[in-house]
This record gives sequence, structure tokens and C-alpha cells, in this order.
Amino acid sequence: MTTNGLIQILFYLIALTALGYPLGIFMAKVYRRERTFLDPMLGPVERFLYRLSGVNADEEMDWKQNAIAMLLFNAAGFLVLYALQRLQPMLPLNPQGFPAVSPDSSFNTAVSFASNTNWQGYGGETTMSYLTQMLGLTVQNFVSAATGMAVLALFLRGLARHSAKTLGNFWVDLTRSVLYILLPLAIIVSLVLVSQGVIQNFSAYKTVQLVEAAVDANSAPLTEQVLPMGPAASQIAIKQLGTNGGGFFNVNSSHPYENPTSLSNFVEMLSILLIAGALCFTFGRMVNDMRQGWAVYAAMTLVFVVMVGSAYRAEQVGNPAFEKMSIDQRASSVNSGGNMEGKEVRFGIANSALWATATTAASNGSVNSMHDSYTGLGGFVLLFMMQLGEVVYGGVGSGLYGMLVFVIVAVFVAGLLVGRTPEYLGHKIEAFEMKMSSLLILFMPITVLGLTAFALVTEAGRATIYNPGAHGFSEVLYLFTSQGNNNGSAFAGIGANTPFYNLWGGIAMIIARYWLAIPTLALAGSLASKKLVPVTEGTLPTHTPLFVGWLIAIVLLVGALNFLPALALGPIVEHLMMNLLF
Repeated sequence: MTTNGLIQILFYLIALTALGYPLGIFMAKVYRRERTFLDPMLGPVERFLYRLSGVNADEEMDWKQNAIAMLLFNAAGFLVLYALQRLQPMLPLNPQGFPAVSPDSSFNTAVSFASNTNWQGYGGETTMSYLTQMLGLTVQNFVSAATGMAVLALFLRGLARHSAKTLGNFWVDLTRSVLYILLPLAIIVSLVLVSQGVIQNFSAYKTVQLVEAAVDANSAPLTEQVLPMGPAASQIAIKQLGTNGGGFFNVNSSHPYENPTSLSNFVEMLSILLIAGALCFTFGRMVNDMRQGWAVYAAMTLVFVVMVGSAYRAEQVGNPAFEKMSIDQRASSVNSGGNMEGKEVRFGIANSALWATATTAASNGSVNSMHDSYTGLGGFVLLFMMQLGEVVYGGVGSGLYGMLVFVIVAVFVAGLLVGRTPEYLGHKIEAFEMKMSSLLILFMPITVLGLTAFALVTEAGRATIYNPGAHGFSEVLYLFTSQGNNNGSAFAGIGANTPFYNLWGGIAMIIARYWLAIPTLALAGSLASKKLVPVTEGTLPTHTPLFVGWLIAIVLLVGALNFLPALALGPIVEHLMMNLLF
């Protein structure tokens, strides 16, 4: 690891905290419906939307009503996006004349973007029209992120309230998430990206002459290149801010039209974790105890720092095979050193490892380097970040309510150890809360490991595994880990755009999003209905460094117990083979 790289990572963490704190306080005001500086401009728009949709903004709903509203809204989004893909050749803004997307790919993509996963088994610039990208994918980037934030707002009210039957109004939280948070931030980030050279147009693709002649795979001469165009900046901004991650182009944020400069790289990378991290401070303000928010943020950040350091070191050490070939892998003023396979020279190893860890921490899934080309231990970090349940920052909304479930489990286990009734924020943690928490923790590993095993014993699943041995296993495990945690990134050495993977991947994404959101709302409803338990000398403090360490231990222990055997068959074996063979 180099001093320059460590300084870049440190600066990133400082900027994330400095911007996240005030943003978190602002978001708490939005969800408490307190007046903000945006109200004079956006208040009339908000009220008009309520009148147009027939929503009574002052009417609250219980957890079941909110869950039904969430499911119906997302089902409608899925159907619209599926129809846009299937009807694409008959709709406008399709200058390249792209045909309809296949039924299985349309299903997978519609589920993917509605569930905030944004897994892509297709190349955007060769598959999707401008209308599909904007009206379908970009719109879902906003509303799928807002759905997670709305569910979190309802959950936080469940933690803050006592002897209450309602949690709030899903429609109001959804609307305010888009209007007051996502849309203003996306406009700012879009303008910054355009200033750096990210394209935003409706032009047909451009054919240009090559500066130097080349040949194709068949040795035929090549003198021209087709440059894709389109409204990219508007989609890139919200894909990062909403922890969506779906790229406008096939190679995502390693494409110079999506991420052309070091500044655009930093802004996009900061956007990935900004809202997810800031929501920790929103939590502290909404439960009227900022120490709780800082404790959760500290736990997330400590895990993140260790994992970033591990990935960075693994990639900077490089490939032992190169040492046998007398290739210099030491970092210097003229050599980045380490494992640069699959990485952009303009970003280097530090920014590649930082982005890769952030995107797998945040269920974002965008990439500025090829995860499939990471070393065994580097790939281990990316897999493990997702297999923790996407709770280290995690998706906007979903990451924090996932971490708070681990907080409840940590409180419960600590209560058992000392022989006291577990309590959290004035709520007794009883059988129902632990049942819901157990479901939330167990659904994901059962889904991921079950589908991975199913793919490996099925002919259709094995048919498109192009890399043999441990790495091929890692690719299948990564695929279902990514989809089963609503991440969307991939080890790309596997043919995933097939009916088999499109169908079962879509099912994994549905489970990861909605089978977890419903128990979360049920848990919130149960907590809100409980009477206030006064704090006593025997109450476990949940804001101390000791509890932060205990929470981290619970998160890591659950992740290790669930996935260590599978990881031992994949990236750990890869690391051992790489070092033993060379």
C-alpha cells in the first residue's frame, strides 16, 4: 500500500462524514415533516401530487397497510418497465432501432430495477433505447431508492413511538424522499458530471475514423469506430445516489462517457455511500438520541475501513506468477505496481479497491474496475461485504434497517448473557421481535446458498460457466450473492443472460427485497405498539464503544457462520492455489 493511496482513502472517509452529518439532519426534518429551506419551492408541488393521486397526507397507516401500499406500487413499476422493454421497437426515442428485449431478460431487468438491485445481464448501449433508459430505468432508480427510504422512515417511527398503532404513510414518505432528497441531489451531481464530460444528449450514435488502423479477430482491417451516445449523466447521478448501480453503458463506470476524470470518479464514489451513511444520523435525530446514530455509523465505518484495507493490500501485493517472470510489481513514480488486470490506469489500485468495497458495501453494484480480475483475497472481500447482508452502509434505507435488526439481535444476546430482559430504545425485545429478526437474517443465506447449489447441480446452470474450478464456483456464488442482496455487481466470467439465470436470479431479487421488507414493517409495528420501558441502571447502553464492538462481532459472526464454507471452496482456494502454484 502506498502513502498516496492511503491519503486518498482517508480523504474520502472525511468527506463522507462531513457531508453525511448535515444531510442526515436534513433528512430527519423531511421525514418529521418539519419545515426546510426547500419547502417554499417544493411544498406546492408536493401538495399538488397528493391531490392528483388522492392521497390524504395526514392519514397514517398501520404496518400491514403500509406493506400493501409498498407492494402494489412496486408491482406497478415492474409491469411498466417490463412493457417498455417488450414494446421498445414501437416507441419513440429509439434512434438505433433496437428490437424488443427477450421475455426472460425483460423479466429479470424489470425485477432488478424495481427492487433496487440493478443487475444487468445485457449491454445497455446495444439493448435499451433512450426512452427505456429514461422512462424505465432512471425512473425506477428514483422510486426504488425512495421505497427503501420510505420503509426505513416507517421503521424508525416504530423505534421512536410507544403505544402507537400507526407508523406513518408510505405514500407521503415515498413522495418526500424523491422530491426533497433524491431529486435535488441528483440534479447537483448530474451538473457536476456533465461539467467533467459525462454525456447527456439524444443524438444517434456517431461513427468516427480511427486514428490508427487496427484489425478484428479475423484479421480484417478496421478503420472506423461507433461511439454510443445518450442521456447518461442524468441516469448516472441517481444510480449512485440511490445505490442502484445500473450502468448506462455495458462496462458501467469504467466507461469514459460515464466516468471520465478523477473528479467525476470521486464524486460518483462519494455519492455511493452518501445517503446510506447520512441515514445513520437521521436515525439518531428521529429517536432523539444522536449517540445511537453515531454508534451505528461507527460500527459500519470500522468494518468498512478494515475491508477496504484488506482489498487494497491484496491488490497492491499483486500476482506471485509475475514475480517468477521477473515483472516488477513494486509501486513507484512510474509504476502503479500490484495487480492492475481489469483496472483503469487513470484510477489506479487505491481508487479501484475503494470503489469495489464501497459498491459491495452499499448494495450499489456499479463498478470502475473488473471484479472478476481481482485476486483471490480481493474477491473474498467483495463477496464477504455482500454476504454480511448489505448492512455496512447498505442500500439507501434497506442497509440501515438491516443493521438495526442486527442491533436488536445484539441486544437480545447480550440480555441473555447477563440474565436481563433485553430492551432497546425503551422497547422490550420479546419473542415476536426475535422471530422477525431471525427471518430477516436467515432468508438471505438460504436463498443465496440454495440457488448456488441448484445452479451447480443443474445442466442449465453449468452450461454457461466459462471458467473451470474454484473461480467458476466463485462466479456462480457471486452471481446469487449479488442478486440475493440487491447489489447488482458481478464476476463477469459467466453467461448470465440465459433463461435459467434470468428466472432464478429474478426470484432471488424478489426475495431479497420484499421478503425482507415485510418482516421489517411487521417488526416496526410490533415495536411501536409496546409501552415505554424506562431506562434504569440495569439497561444495556447501546451507544458505547463496547456495544459498537459487540455489534460488529455479531455481524461478522453471522456472516462467517453462514458463508465461510462456501468462501473456502471459492476465493480462499483461489488464493491458496495462486500462491502455492507460483
